[in-house]
Amino acid sequence: MLIGLEIKNFAIVSNLSTEWHSGMTAITGETGAGKSIAIDALSLCLGERAEASAVRPGTERAEVCAAFDLTSLPFAKQFLEQNLLSNDEQECLLRRVVCKNGRSKSYINGSPVTAAQLKELGQHLISIHGQHAHQHLLKSEHQLQLLDAYAGHHTLVDTVRTHYRNYHNLQKEFTVLEQAQLQQAAQKQLLEYQVAELDEFALQENEFTQIEAEHYKLSHSQTIIDACQRELQSLYENEEQNACSLLQHSAQQFAELASFDESLSGVAALLEEAAVQVEEASREIRNYGEQTDLDPARLDEVEARLAGIMDLARKHHIKPEQLVEFHQNITQELESISNNSTRLAQLESEIANAFDAYQLAAQNLSDSRFISAQTLNELISASMAHLSMENGVFEIALSPQPDKAPNNLGFDNVSFLVSTNPGQPLQPLSKVASGGELSRISLAIQVIIAQKVVTPTLIFDEVDVGISGPTASAVGKLLRQLGKSTQVICVTHLPQVASSGHQQFFVAKEIANGETYTSMLPLNKHGRIDEIARLLGGDNISKTAKANAKELIMAHA
Repeated sequence: MLIGLEIKNFAIVSNLSTEWHSGMTAITGETGAGKSIAIDALSLCLGERAEASAVRPGTERAEVCAAFDLTSLPFAKQFLEQNLLSNDEQECLLRRVVCKNGRSKSYINGSPVTAAQLKELGQHLISIHGQHAHQHLLKSEHQLQLLDAYAGHHTLVDTVRTHYRNYHNLQKEFTVLEQAQLQQAAQKQLLEYQVAELDEFALQENEFTQIEAEHYKLSHSQTIIDACQRELQSLYENEEQNACSLLQHSAQQFAELASFDESLSGVAALLEEAAVQVEEASREIRNYGEQTDLDPARLDEVEARLAGIMDLARKHHIKPEQLVEFHQNITQELESISNNSTRLAQLESEIANAFDAYQLAAQNLSDSRFISAQTLNELISASMAHLSMENGVFEIALSPQPDKAPNNLGFDNVSFLVSTNPGQPLQPLSKVASGGELSRISLAIQVIIAQKVVTPTLIFDEVDVGISGPTASAVGKLLRQLGKSTQVICVTHLPQVASSGHQQFFVAKEIANGETYTSMLPLNKHGRIDEIARLLGGDNISKTAKANAKELIMAHA
């Protein structure tokens, strides 16, 4: 429930602070005084688009603050908790600041937020019905939304949307895969050839490095064997002189010299160890030479394998060491393309199942709509009779069309039909109802739906345009009755509606020092009588007008 509103430098308002109460509050004032200014400011505070023209001329910025009591608003509390914006109290403060350059800042409980977040929270706080709200009543989609709002079958609506999204996503995936399959037909043929060729060649991980090393060794094997034989002679096998015998001789000589000088014993030991190492190395060289044979056939095999690797690398424009990874990648790509056919077959089955699930959910929703429509028909027809349309008949025509393309609202077409005079057939609102009749029907629907849908605050901005007399009294009674369960704020120019309010504000405009100022004043009992008398008889308030005004107010006491 709205409990406080502060407006600074907004349009023609310099500084305005008001407190609000439960029940029905009427807002009246002279034409052009700015009766809708509070509603415009609230709309801004609830996330509507900010414009530089909203800032009062000569000031830097406009500011609007609205305070709400959240005691009975679980969805608003849930939103605040989910967005880490709640406080320890049962109140919520919304604030919007608009600079003269058009930029704006938004706050919830002192924390900066986006205008979108303000708007999302605002849906749980206030419902505003403007002067032209009844024009939306002519649109089929809006009619369906009203029916669903009254029915309150949110679970059924959500289920239809869920199944529709699933069906839509599966259809989208099928289309993408089908188009990809057509585009990849030639690519698949090329990949099949490339994969088959690489499969046949069967290059293994690290094989190129190994084969390259083996080829280098085999191509130099004669040089290696000759060098090994030559060096073996020098190190060990030359009978006349070799490195091993020379080291052994030197080691023996220094061993003898060590008997004269003990410090030379280390030299003798090193030379003896060197001789042993040379002998061991010679043994390794001999073994290597015995195991190494010239193998021209193997060299031919290795050269052929290496040439094959190089040819494949050139064909695919990659380095030889990248062939194995390339083989793996195109194999996976081919499998992916091949899997598309399998997935397409699966999707056909899944789409059929998703469509069946959507149809079942849409049928359940349609059945629920039909039941609610029958109840709503009776209530709106009865309400039309109270609004001086005694012979009015209202009917919601539902046309289920299971064969039409799925959408997130189900398969129902809806049309609001009305007959305002006896003997007239039911016809669509746009063809039958006049402007005044349409306004009354819209108001009747809004009030009935508001009683079913939990909305903490309802604001009506001159929705009573085009009505008068007994009809105006009926509208006033309707709004006052609604105010018993919901906070109702109504901008009106009709004394019958204004007198129905539990409280009343008067909007006045004055000009001082060349500037225009608007104020909104709460009226006491006497002030209300004077204002309603003004609405009845104009600026010259007579005793008769006052008596009539008092009588109107007392009728609701």
